[in-house]
Amino acid sequence: MLSQPFEKPVRVWVGLGFPRQLNSVADAYQFVTDWCGNSPEQKAAIRACKAALVGDIDAETARGILVQFARKKDILVEDGTTPPVETIENALHA
Repeated sequence: MLSQPFEKPVRVWVGLGFPRQLNSVADAYQFVTDWCGNSPEQKAAIRACKAALVGDIDAETARGILVQFARKKDILVEDGTTPPVETIENALHA
């Protein structure tokens, strides 16, 4: 199993609006498998990470699919962004 690093880490909002940095395929795989839900985007991210871990696709392809998942869920940290209100409210009610 290969834990390939990403060329550029992916940062996502977790918990009460804290950023988490995903540096590698292994980090991303752990994150998406721990995420509550069962959306098509999450399933695609899990499949991509698994494929990258066994060497079927490169880390940057998996990273791109992870970024799509994070954008869809509104948890992608982009320069200058603050955590979405829904993320904080969901964490408070969990």
